Amino acid sequence: MIGGLEFSMPDLVKNVPQLAFPHMRMFHVNAVAVGWLSMGYVGAIFYMVPNLCKTKLWSERLGNMTMWAWNLVLVGAFCTLVNGNTEGREYAELGAILDVMVAVALVLVALNIYMTILNRKVKKLYVTLWYFLGSLFWFPLVWIIGQRTFVALPGLNDAIVGWFYGHNILGMWFTTVGVGMMYYLLPRLTQAPLYSHGLSMLGFWGIALFYAPTGTHHITQSPVPEWLKAIAIISSIFLLVPVLTVLTNFFMTMKGRWGQAVTDLPLRFAVTSCMFYLVTCIQGPFQATRWVNWYLHFTQWVVGHAHLALLGTFSFILTSAVYYTLPKLTGKEFYSQGLIRAHYWLKFLGFLLMMTSLTIAGLIQSAGWAMGIPVDQWGLQIRPYWFFRGISGIMIVLGQLLFAYNVWKTLYSKPAASVAPAAKAAEVKA
Repeated sequence: MIGGLEFSMPDLVKNVPQLAFPHMRMFHVNAVAVGWLSMGYVGAIFYMVPNLCKTKLWSERLGNMTMWAWNLVLVGAFCTLVNGNTEGREYAELGAILDVMVAVALVLVALNIYMTILNRKVKKLYVTLWYFLGSLFWFPLVWIIGQRTFVALPGLNDAIVGWFYGHNILGMWFTTVGVGMMYYLLPRLTQAPLYSHGLSMLGFWGIALFYAPTGTHHITQSPVPEWLKAIAIISSIFLLVPVLTVLTNFFMTMKGRWGQAVTDLPLRFAVTSCMFYLVTCIQGPFQATRWVNWYLHFTQWVVGHAHLALLGTFSFILTSAVYYTLPKLTGKEFYSQGLIRAHYWLKFLGFLLMMTSLTIAGLIQSAGWAMGIPVDQWGLQIRPYWFFRGISGIMIVLGQLLFAYNVWKTLYSKPAASVAPAAKAAEVKA
């Protein structure tokens, strides 16, 4: 929110370097990726895997230890990044000690989940477990390779590895865990069986096969080898195959049950996530093609697309998971259904305003560059859209504050006293 407001009001913060946009941007990215989404994902995995395996988590103590380690990493990230102490690589800004801590925590989480699944009481693995197992195998490797704390490479090789990491943290962690959560939540929220388990497995192996080489499509305008660009672009197009299998499964599972999203609020978040996933996965492969990439690259369009994935798709499915699992863990209903509705509409409308303003601003930038118009001329044309982007940030932050308050009150409020059966009968009789 602060970063968005600084675009339209550059003098909003004076003489506080920690609140300058570059420092805010670095912490924002890591707080979203490592803090909000990754920590929420691990929490959801710790709930869903034992339920699917009909057994307890292998080690509750290890789970708690990784939770504290993860929070300690976020404290370290805040203290270093807002003060400009960074490794200077996009999405890989954390210092060496914090990189090692995240890698160790990921390996320990993977150990805990793999052992839980080995001790399962059911024979067959539901598709959600496949997605979680794949994610916990791939992501520690992607993290270790991509952070360059462990592997140092010179020149363009560093950029290639950087975008191998930058895109695969999305494809082999955020996407795979998010889709696995969708496969868990939709059948339970709708009380309907998954449309096709075979189709879901085709989607899983499609992601495993096609996602890894796609990162170079972020740097098609750079002098990296042409064969590598070609592989990245072709793989990006082929991703339409697993995407279509996933979306077909989701929408066919929802067939005849769309009306439930009106009253079931966790389902509303989940369905909204599926819709945003559809738009994300239509945009992504076509953006990777050369004739679209050269036009849209380095514009606000790409920023909007990034938020479409992490905020529109995966934050919505994670929020759905929180609203679904917390009452089951605590035995208490959420403190306020009204706050859930307010959270949904502030987050949904705030995101739509952000996405729309960034997309229009990106198209203006693209047209200005393509027609050779000086930056100082078309730059003035996107100021209104940066203003709306700042307003969208305020809406989203307000929604998240309501979400946090609702969770807090649910956890720490005493449940309402239940009415005695005799009193209930008298009330009905009257």
